[in-house]
Amino acid sequence: MDLKTSNEIIARLEREYPIAECTLDYNEAYHLLVSVRLAAQCTDARVNMVTPALFEKYPTPYEMAEASVEDVEGYIKSTGFYHGKARDIVAAAQMLVRDFDGKVPDNMDDLLKLPGVGRKSANLILGDVYGVPGSVVVDTHCIRLTRRLGYHTLKEPEKIEYILRDILPADKANDFCHRMVMHGRAVCDARKPNCEGCCLNDICPKIGA
Repeated sequence: MDLKTSNEIIARLEREYPIAECTLDYNEAYHLLVSVRLAAQCTDARVNMVTPALFEKYPTPYEMAEASVEDVEGYIKSTGFYHGKARDIVAAAQMLVRDFDGKVPDNMDDLLKLPGVGRKSANLILGDVYGVPGSVVVDTHCIRLTRRLGYHTLKEPEKIEYILRDILPADKANDFCHRMVMHGRAVCDARKPNCEGCCLNDICPKIGA
């Protein structure tokens, strides 16, 4: 992928999706931390249905740190894989209280210490909450679309993250990833991409499409 083509892709996606934002509902870092863990193997829409009651019961990490895993499971059961999710959420809250004064860290190294947090989740928090330039959220949509567009031929998220970080302008990287999600849901479907209706159809090599 050359820089000129990448910049053209960015420009077209900006026109197609003027507002690029996370589709998980949150108003603070702790809420996003919990929501993104719940979103694993679950739709954002379902997570947004579950979290209001969860955060009413456990509004800060301090309350969540005192919760029983079984009680949290009752609130999040419909998101699937709820045993592991509840365990991670409570353990992460306990670590926030014990090691970080109840605050979600603003750097990659500390975020990765939290149970249930990988690079994708950490980059989302860094980009959306803390506005850290160059935050690249490599989810399934991003992997699929950037491969089809010719940015890489890989499957490993961390390697893809570094490739995209090298070519994307740091101040546009986070929004680019949100637009990958939006475009993947609206147009570039995994099984049946709507190439005719795609704003990138004349510059996309359609690798693997």
